[in-house]
Amino acid sequence: MTGSSSGFDRAVAALGSARRVMALSGAGISRESGVPTFREAGEGLWEKVPMEEVATPEALRRNPLRVWEFYEMRRENMKSVDPNPGHYALAQMDDLFDELTVVTQNIDGLHQRAGSRDVIEVHGSLWRVRCVDDCGHEVDPFPHPAPEIPPPCRCGSTLRPAVVLFGENLPIVEFERARRAALECDVGMSLGTSSVVWPAAGIPLVAKEGGAFVIEVNPEETELTAHFDVSLRGPTGDILPRLLEAVRKHRAAGKGRSQE
Repeated sequence: MTGSSSGFDRAVAALGSARRVMALSGAGISRESGVPTFREAGEGLWEKVPMEEVATPEALRRNPLRVWEFYEMRRENMKSVDPNPGHYALAQMDDLFDELTVVTQNIDGLHQRAGSRDVIEVHGSLWRVRCVDDCGHEVDPFPHPAPEIPPPCRCGSTLRPAVVLFGENLPIVEFERARRAALECDVGMSLGTSSVVWPAAGIPLVAKEGGAFVIEVNPEETELTAHFDVSLRGPTGDILPRLLEAVRKHRAAGKGRSQE
C-alpha cells in the first residue's frame, strides 16, 4: 500500500486505537528543517568533508582538534535551524497515547525542542559530551561555543562529542530501550528514514515481529517498504500534521481508545 487514501485511513484507524506507539525518525525529518543529510547528492556532509577525517574513532585519536572543529561547525549551523511541522505534529501526538516513544537516529535535538517528551537518541547528541577514556563523566548540555577544544575532562583526559562515530557500536542502554519500546508498541512508525543505517533501521521490524501495525512515512520507497503494513509517500511535515488531525477526529468520534 503506497500512499493511497485507503492506506492513510488504515494508518488513522491503527493509531486511533493504539495505546503505545514507537516512532523511529531518520535524517529525512531533519532535512525538512534544513539540516543536511550525510549522503544527499550535491549537499551531503560527506561530499564536503571526508568522513574518514572527522567521524571515525581513528580520526578522533589522530586529530581530535579536527573532529572538534567539525562538530563545533555543526552546532553553530544548528543555530539557524528550527523544528518543522513534522516535529511539532509528532510532539503533539504525545497526548493521544498512553506512551509515545520517539527513537531517533538524529543528533540535533529537534524532537526535544518541538516538545516530544520521551526521546531515545540511538546515535547520540550534538549537545552532549563524554570522556574519551570512558571515565563516566558526561556533560549535558555542553556549552556552545566550547570553552576550548578539545575540552579537558575532570579525570585528566579529554572530552569528546557524545555521538556515535562510524565503526562504533550503538549505546547499549539506549538501543535496548528502543528495542523494548518497539516490542511493546501497538503501532510502530518509520519517519523520514532511508532504512539503510543499521542496526537502527531494523527497529520497525522488531515492532512488526512483536505484533504491531507498522507505518512508513517517506518521500521515496525504501529497502524495507515491503515490510510495512502501510507506506505513505511524502514529507513528514505534510503527512504527520494530517495524521494528527485525522486521529484526533477519529477519537473524538468515539472510535478510538479515549472512548473505550
